[in-house]
Amino acid sequence: MGKATARTTPLLLQSKLLCFSLLYLFSSLFLALYTSFSSNANSKCLFRSSPFDPIQSPLFSYPSSYGEHKHAVPTLRSSCSSPVFFSEYFVAFKEIRELCRNSSSSGKNLRYLQGKARSFGGNFDVWERVSSFDHSDDAGFEVPCGFFKDFPVSDHDRKAMENCAGVVVVSAIFGDHDKIRQPKGLGSKTPGFVCFFMFADDSTLRTLDYHNLIPKDSNEYSIGVWRIVRVSVERLYESAAMNGMIPKYLVHRLFPNSKYSIWIDAKLQLVVDPLLLIHSLVISENVDMAISRHPYYIHTMEEAMATARWRKWFDVDSLKKQMETYCENGLQPWTPKKHPYPSDVPDSALILRKHSVGSNRFSCLLFNELEAFNPRDQLPFAYVRDKMKPKLKMNMFEVEVFEQIAVEYRHNLGPGGGSSSRRTKRAVSGGFVNGSSNSRCESYLLEMWGEPHD
Repeated sequence: MGKATARTTPLLLQSKLLCFSLLYLFSSLFLALYTSFSSNANSKCLFRSSPFDPIQSPLFSYPSSYGEHKHAVPTLRSSCSSPVFFSEYFVAFKEIRELCRNSSSSGKNLRYLQGKARSFGGNFDVWERVSSFDHSDDAGFEVPCGFFKDFPVSDHDRKAMENCAGVVVVSAIFGDHDKIRQPKGLGSKTPGFVCFFMFADDSTLRTLDYHNLIPKDSNEYSIGVWRIVRVSVERLYESAAMNGMIPKYLVHRLFPNSKYSIWIDAKLQLVVDPLLLIHSLVISENVDMAISRHPYYIHTMEEAMATARWRKWFDVDSLKKQMETYCENGLQPWTPKKHPYPSDVPDSALILRKHSVGSNRFSCLLFNELEAFNPRDQLPFAYVRDKMKPKLKMNMFEVEVFEQIAVEYRHNLGPGGGSSSRRTKRAVSGGFVNGSSNSRCESYLLEMWGEPHD
């Protein structure tokens, strides 16, 4: 009688079972992820081919007393009709690196008006500013673009700015108005390839010194990825907000060898790698500039009225004069005829630029309007954009995208927070803009009130 032999499953069959099990597991995971993305397609505006490229570890540790993450502003929007698709990080990095290497000097076809003046921007009158808008056939025209007084930074900072030859991320804090926040989600190559510059005045530097964030015996400062540049604002404008407009709109002149830039208000913390943003919002869209639409307003006059109503600028009479000037010189409310521009009002807290001739001219012309009236940069935005020739290629993306690119925080609270103590000056007519027959904005208002906002 033979010995009983135990029946076992062949090794090959065991291997097949294992493969089928793994296949089932990964298929289930894929379907779960696909279902998740599909069900949330209307609530997620950012899609990434790989979520594993960015650095996950914090870039810098602040003392708890500094409070850089206090008072975040909540976001409530849950719909998105135009999501943004990001390329794989290293694909974006290599393409931008090649574009920067092969790009010629960004301003070689744009000449700037030189000279000296009592103000940094030259303080041009309305006719001088209007005459600068249309020079499509005049390559030799010199554009007024600030720097009629020296921008007061140190020589070593100026040299570092000139040496930034690729992508630069720029911000500013004047009047100790905000905290310095480190960007999140940076790819492994980004800190060594992208320049990060934060402009600050003495009142801001005193707070940084109080929290032991900058060395006492040094003329060069850095906090995390940010290089801190001291600006002697006493030689510039009385308004801290207007001083902030210099690096915000004249970034192409402060960084003459940079090919792309991102301006980010100091109230924001960037949470997506700047190379992915430049690649998806500017390069892939083949535009000169990318900026978010305003979350509420579509017409310039709506923003102007809100500026007066909520006392965002103290001189209401000057706001009225500004709008009357723009209406007289051709400003029209937004209509579908203005496509591909979907709105006349941006959220200008985040601006992405290719340093092309077009975006450089737009920035110069807009800065001139800011100096002429006030630093509320949303007010002259459509006026400059619509009047300048040739037209600017612009991507005005949805506010839902903006809210997932950056986290917004409230400005510093209490003394030293940069709030203005000036009283609001009411308009001499008793209102901001009226619809009377003597108003230069009468036709604008009639068309705006008769135009649906959707």
